[in-house]
Amino acid sequence: MARDVNEVLEHAIRGGLETKPAERRIFLTTIAERLHLALTINQVRSNVVYPEVERVLKAKPNIQMFINGQLAYSDYNEYVKLAMINNIPYTVVSATTDTPFGLVIANQNIPVETSHPYIEDDVHKQDIERY
Repeated sequence: MARDVNEVLEHAIRGGLETKPAERRIFLTTIAERLHLALTINQVRSNVVYPEVERVLKAKPNIQMFINGQLAYSDYNEYVKLAMINNIPYTVVSATTDTPFGLVIANQNIPVETSHPYIEDDVHKQDIERY
């Protein structure tokens, strides 16, 4: 027999193998090569709605927004409104491990060429240092 019965059962119970599981935990279920933009938790919590988010939502096709479920709705509701206005699907992800990111905008299924998907302000630097 080519495959072990235990292997078949494991696949049936847990599903197939996941690519880059460490990246998926950090980037809220997506991988780095699909990122257009990633905001840290405190960047999302700040009173500022980053204009870069709106620009990406309007300009990039085939994207999705992922939001860290550890945040309160009041922290990210303005970003949800932007996603809804621009007909962009969004998912609130229950983070299984510690991650510095609160919001990620990524292509749904293909890699993109974004050299640096972060807004590096003081809040970003503090969050990344703490992580």
